[in-house]
Amino acid sequence: MGTCSLIHTQDPGLGENRAMSRTASRAQLPPPFLALATAAPKPGQTVPSPCVGICRMTESGDLCQGCWRTRDELRAWKASDDLSKLAVWQLVEQRQLAAGLHPT
Repeated sequence: MGTCSLIHTQDPGLGENRAMSRTASRAQLPPPFLALATAAPKPGQTVPSPCVGICRMTESGDLCQGCWRTRDELRAWKASDDLSKLAVWQLVEQRQLAAGLHPT
């Protein structure tokens, strides 16, 4: 899971900096489709995480709203081998397609 951080924005009307969480700023946009093609590891690296920094569970508590992983998948990620991580990526894509999201 990613950590939530703050970004500072300049308010043009007041000339003041104000802090806004990245999660809050992203929450207003439709979630991007997370594609398995982006999960290919670079030489010498492991399969990247599908985390997009929107770490918030659905109301039912079954999926992360940002990366579409279950709690068990989130917990197991670091200890998983690349084949297991690619299998999770396939599930992430399937869940998004089932929810009506499509690659752009």
